[in-house]
Amino acid sequence: MPGPTSPPPRRLPLRRSDLRGLSRLGIEGSVAITSLVEAMHHTIASRIGFDRPSVESRSSGLTGMVYRTVRGALRAAGHGVDAGLRLVEPAAPSTPRTDLPATPERDAFIAALNGVCGDHLAASGNPLAIAMSLRCGGVPLCLQRAALAAPGPSLTTSGSKLLVLVHGLCMSDRQWLRHGHDHGQALARDGGFTPLYLHYNSGRHVSHNGRDFAALLQQLLDAWPRPVDELVILGHSVGGLVARSACHHAAQHGQPWLGALSTLVCLGTPHHGAPLERGGRWLDQLLELSPYVAPFARLGKLRSAGITDLRYGNLQQADWQGRDRHAQRRDDRRPTPLPAGVDTFVIAATLAATPAQLPHALLGDGLVTLASALGEHADPALALRLPQHHRHVVTACGHLDLLCHAAVSAQLRRWLGRARAAAAPAASTA
Repeated sequence: MPGPTSPPPRRLPLRRSDLRGLSRLGIEGSVAITSLVEAMHHTIASRIGFDRPSVESRSSGLTGMVYRTVRGALRAAGHGVDAGLRLVEPAAPSTPRTDLPATPERDAFIAALNGVCGDHLAASGNPLAIAMSLRCGGVPLCLQRAALAAPGPSLTTSGSKLLVLVHGLCMSDRQWLRHGHDHGQALARDGGFTPLYLHYNSGRHVSHNGRDFAALLQQLLDAWPRPVDELVILGHSVGGLVARSACHHAAQHGQPWLGALSTLVCLGTPHHGAPLERGGRWLDQLLELSPYVAPFARLGKLRSAGITDLRYGNLQQADWQGRDRHAQRRDDRRPTPLPAGVDTFVIAATLAATPAQLPHALLGDGLVTLASALGEHADPALALRLPQHHRHVVTACGHLDLLCHAAVSAQLRRWLGRARAAAAPAASTA
């Protein structure tokens, strides 16, 4: 008698442009590894007298020629593969699609890749780089009034209350759905919001994403078919930093959409950075102490600008501009105040059963400390200084569990749902 049939393994359907991007990334990685091996070879040879010291850690003579030949051959092979894959891609956007549609699994894979090295993907023109868009149901919206006036089945534009959700590092907009729960859909039911989801390359600098997000929000409000009575942004993790950066950019450049923003909510946002990235800097420094392992520090420094911004929570371009992004050794950010006239709320999580088990600076949700998520800082100029009723701590909760925890959903309903609308008349009559 045959045994039970096991479910087929879930496949990762990739587009043809994805294959071209992965091929290009693989060749670039091979070239980088070749250079790393050459640097180690050069260090060892120069110390035993077989090669002359060089500032560039490149070999000379026959050895150097061999390494240059290997890199040249890899690049030539990459160009050939890239050209071949281009031939089987659709010739133009108007060509009927024969490629595979995007799936949640594919989006999650590409989003993780963008989080790790998205700045490089964007700078090199790699087709794997995510272009920022507002999406609904995983489909980008056309931000033109005529297109929004005739929405698809996953979007209604009859509402005047917009909720824009901004995902975190290495994630995609589809990952707001976790364990069957989506804060956007829940607030659509409970608060009458129209949820829209930002999809972006989280490996770029926070300030670059904030600038582009600000422009996209202005485009959204200009194209929305009816007047917008309320605009709310909900950011998870780095998404909260991107939202704050967008608000700062809008205030600096007088963008009108900021006047429509009523509420900003941050879930587990590292307002003052995350210890994991600061640990990455210390590891870089440790590797550089020995000339024999110093080349491996290059591998650590391949992490994206979006990750290095998490060292202290850089929001402005001025926080990193004019120096190597790996060289920030202390928290010397410019103060970035919360947007004026906007109700800002934060939710922090802790793995502890009670938040008092360990100091805020030591324990958090596994990635972000309580102090950072609550906006606490020893420097008054950098501290967010939110009122107590705008802060909420969820216990026995991890960083990703903020996306589906019942206590988080309940608090969002209190702040944004019908309970908030009902509380307003009561407060005015009291």
